[in-house]
Amino acid sequence: MRIDLTDTNASKINKALVQGRRAIGTPAVGMVLTLVIVTDEEHAYDAIKAAGDASREHPSRTLVVIRRVSRSPRDRHDTRLDAELRLGSDAGAGETVLLRLRGELTRRADSVVLPLLLPDAPVVVWWPVGAPPVPAKDPLGALAQRRITDAYAVESPISELAARAAGYAPGDTDLAWTRLTPWRSMLAAALDQARAEVTSAVVESEAENPSAELLARWFVDRLKVPVEMVVTDGPVVTAVRLRTSEGEIHIDRPEGPVARLAIPGQPSRVLALKVRTTAELIAEELRRLDPDDTYAAALRVTVTAPGPGEEDAVTEAAAAETAPAEKTE
Repeated sequence: MRIDLTDTNASKINKALVQGRRAIGTPAVGMVLTLVIVTDEEHAYDAIKAAGDASREHPSRTLVVIRRVSRSPRDRHDTRLDAELRLGSDAGAGETVLLRLRGELTRRADSVVLPLLLPDAPVVVWWPVGAPPVPAKDPLGALAQRRITDAYAVESPISELAARAAGYAPGDTDLAWTRLTPWRSMLAAALDQARAEVTSAVVESEAENPSAELLARWFVDRLKVPVEMVVTDGPVVTAVRLRTSEGEIHIDRPEGPVARLAIPGQPSRVLALKVRTTAELIAEELRRLDPDDTYAAALRVTVTAPGPGEEDAVTEAAAAETAPAEKTE
């Protein structure tokens, strides 16, 4: 079911949602959170589809904030809110409200969103593109317990990670980190089996990949070892090698949905390690709304590129740290 409202307000939207639910016989009590998506028209379709798929695991009210850019002086005085409501089969397992803001409302989106939040339910804000420099200080970000960005969606991902570290607040996370969950799980399990001290690590990936960068920082933070970054054709992270006193632990995924894991003294094995969809990444992030301290620690590590005559890329933290290696979590 779809309902279009032109030149409307939050009160009319709430009333239309109640009427729409009654018409299709769908209660609101099953929704567990409010997901606010801040995007533009170009990226709205993909973001809404991903949120709809994720809502089958986390039924939610999805508010899509689309700021319409004024193209003439006359348009700047056209302050207006248009809304499109989607319920039932058109909105996954929840309900979706597209909010198209014009004029002064583009700078006061929080005043439009606030009355539409589900009462007594967590709020998550996701910027598929165009995230603010400091998400927690953004008016919409300040409403949320969880703020999701994506460093992969910008032109300079590594610089974006530096900005995220500078403006980090508990509750911030990034899909570049979420993409690493299967890698981190497999590597932690491999280290538990090998029970050997790691002396260095190698991360192979396409150039300027933020997930690879965060993986290298995670190694430095947890293992206190130098990390070498190797550029490949991708896609994303293609291999990880952990050099230990007993031999090399490595996971290779040059292409496709499977990877090969090798541990010293054990036969190699094939594991499922596909590149996950945005919907799967969002669904994972919605499972936990508490601060991700591991992400915060990895984000703050600085990776130093090698200069002439220097060793392969190592992190400053690894160069200064002499504590014994510890296993990943």
